[in-house]
Amino acid sequence: MKQSKRFLFEIQHIVPKALQWFLNICLITLALFLAFLMVKELIVFFDILFNHHKTARDHEVFLANILIFFLYFEFITMIVKYFKEDYHFPLRYFIYIGITAMIRLVIIDHSNAKSMLLYSFVILLLIISYFIINITPLERPKRFWFCNPKGKKLN
Repeated sequence: MKQSKRFLFEIQHIVPKALQWFLNICLITLALFLAFLMVKELIVFFDILFNHHKTARDHEVFLANILIFFLYFEFITMIVKYFKEDYHFPLRYFIYIGITAMIRLVIIDHSNAKSMLLYSFVILLLIISYFIINITPLERPKRFWFCNPKGKKLN
C-alpha cells in the first residue's frame, strides 16, 4: 500500500515535468522557426524598397509586411516572456497580437465598409480589455513547478 502511494506520488511529479520539458522544446523550436520567418520578411522589405518596378499597391504590401514582421516579433517576445515569467503566458501579449492582427486586416481588406466597422469594433474591445487588465492588480502567487505544495524543493 505504501509502495503504491509512493509510486503514484512519483508519477504525479514526473509526468508534469516531462510534459513541461516537451512544451519547452516545442516552444524553442517554434521561436527558431519564427526567427527564420522574420529574417525572410526582412528580405521581402528590402526587395520592396529597392525594387524599381513600383506599383500602385506597393505601400499596402509594405505595410502588411511590416505588420506580419511585428506579429512574428510579438510571438517571439511572448515565448521569451513565457520563460522569464515562470512558465506563464501574459494575457496582455495575446491582446497585443490580436490588435496587430486586426490592424493588418484593416490595411489589407478595406473594401467593405461593414467589415471595416466590425474590425474597428474588435480593435476597440481589445483596447478596452487591455486597459482593464492594466488597472487590475497582478495577484498571481509565485510557485515553481519543481516545488511541492508546502514550498519545499523536491529532490
